[in-house]
Amino acid sequence: MIRKIFIAFVTSLSFSVAQAQTTQEQPGADLIVINAKIFTGSRAQPEASALAVKNGRIYSVGSDADILGLKNSNTEIIDARSRTLIPGIIDAHIHVLNDLAYNYNVRWDGVPTLRRALTMLSEQAARTPKGQWVKVIGGWSPYQFEENRFPTLDELRSAVPDRPLIVQYAYNQAFLNKQAMEALGVGTDRFPKVPDTEFERDSRGNPTGVIHGYTWLFLALESMVPQPTFDEQVSSMVYSIHGLNRFGVTSIIDNGGRWPYPKAQARVDVLARDNRLNVRMPFVDLQLGDGGPVNMVDLEIEAITKTAPISAGQNLHPTLAHGHEYRGAGEVLSGEVHDHENFDRPAVIIGPEKMRRFVEQDVMKLVQRRIPFRMHVSYNENISPFLDALEKVNETISLDGLKWSLEHAETISPENIARVKKLGGGIALDAKMALHGDGFIRTYGREKALETPRLRMLVDSGIPLAMTTDAFRAATFNPWVAVSWMVSGKAVSGSEILAENNRLSRTEALKLFTSGAAWFVNAEAELGIIAPGNLADFAVLDRDYFAVPEDQISSISSVLTIMDGKVVFGAQDYSALSPKLPDILPAWSPVKYFGGYHGEK
Repeated sequence: MIRKIFIAFVTSLSFSVAQAQTTQEQPGADLIVINAKIFTGSRAQPEASALAVKNGRIYSVGSDADILGLKNSNTEIIDARSRTLIPGIIDAHIHVLNDLAYNYNVRWDGVPTLRRALTMLSEQAARTPKGQWVKVIGGWSPYQFEENRFPTLDELRSAVPDRPLIVQYAYNQAFLNKQAMEALGVGTDRFPKVPDTEFERDSRGNPTGVIHGYTWLFLALESMVPQPTFDEQVSSMVYSIHGLNRFGVTSIIDNGGRWPYPKAQARVDVLARDNRLNVRMPFVDLQLGDGGPVNMVDLEIEAITKTAPISAGQNLHPTLAHGHEYRGAGEVLSGEVHDHENFDRPAVIIGPEKMRRFVEQDVMKLVQRRIPFRMHVSYNENISPFLDALEKVNETISLDGLKWSLEHAETISPENIARVKKLGGGIALDAKMALHGDGFIRTYGREKALETPRLRMLVDSGIPLAMTTDAFRAATFNPWVAVSWMVSGKAVSGSEILAENNRLSRTEALKLFTSGAAWFVNAEAELGIIAPGNLADFAVLDRDYFAVPEDQISSISSVLTIMDGKVVFGAQDYSALSPKLPDILPAWSPVKYFGGYHGEK
């Protein structure tokens, strides 16, 4: 009897093992890309013509013949047709969650003429329903236009005669028509009392509709216009990410804004739960409070320890590596020491004693709790006292092993570059000089502009370094505008804005958006290069970045973007592979008719 039971058990076990073997994954690749000019970014294997993907990671990189040997009956094979393939672009400082009204805005990014920009406003005014506004909120520069100037108020009023209109230029100034001024209460107590706000006035002392200010003014104005519904916010996120995918972006760090943790994350959850988040989106968190003076660091600690406990590096996405990780506090850690980045005005200089107190009292709290942080600081005059105080903190509690960085740091000195490196920090630059450098020249002079930022010195220093867009308001979300500026030294106006000895090679510039940016995601071993074992994020470009004339670099886009081994964007030969986007909300959205970037539609 025992012998029969034993035989039955062995037979059953053998059947189970055999069944498990037959249901195991078939060996070979899920996806193979051949006939490509692959820039791997890896010194060990700088070039290749093919790669294989399995389970969301790069399986192998090599020749067409070698990689095709890894196919099975289910492998999808894509012919790159001799196009350039690069690692997925990582934008280490952008504000997707600050722009959940993306679908409400006319995007002037890349529009070549003011004439066309005004026509877009006129067309949109005709379809915008009563009760809504016509809006242009950042991403453009007057220097990009053939006319090389701002619109006039008369031109704007003519384009939009019967709807409220706001046209915002970076965080520098805004243009309002009569309806918008009345709605916002310009000239009355209803208009927000934000320091350093200046109204242009006519000969009789009345506001004209042109307003100058800093960040807080424009955040306040945005809160006073019609707000999108929850579903419209989710739709805005879908379409802004689609715009990023179009340029080969596969990872970003969302750098905080109006929608703090955990409120903003409810929108991301909608996409994450259905596996529709088509970009890796680690985030840092900015707590602005509900108005009035607040301690942002205390609010941050309250949010992550009590409101919705989360720890640094914790991923809120159920399946996607680095999908929606908490990467710490920032970029604004205190309103009192925020130095903005308005190049049309002199630098905002923070009192050294105020900066010292902020670091010793507030940044110290983050260091004690090992919470990574990112500090917005544009000008060297403010970087110096910040580092003075941070060095004192480091003497008490070591920064070793804690990821922290300076954001922007446009005018950082050689001495302060060395100090940041010694303290183990990184620097996330941005490309605002590419759009606004002509204004910088008028304020600070051409000689200063040519060394802003010190690109060559920063790259040669070996400090952890990334180039970013800081989109969608301060600058455009197109990373190729930044790459073009770093390589050519020219702004969108065509002006020389970087000295020849302060420019980068094409390889160096691209690495600041790939392997260099991976440090800020804490994913240096998984992102930024094409190598076996790395996450399968890459883009096939519409032209050869390494060979096209410099004046074509800013026009580069992706024809095939792969994130996590899956197609998230396809164009031209690969249009049929592109995931279908849901209907845009609202139906009258400017993005529906114009796209998010000139030439998309």
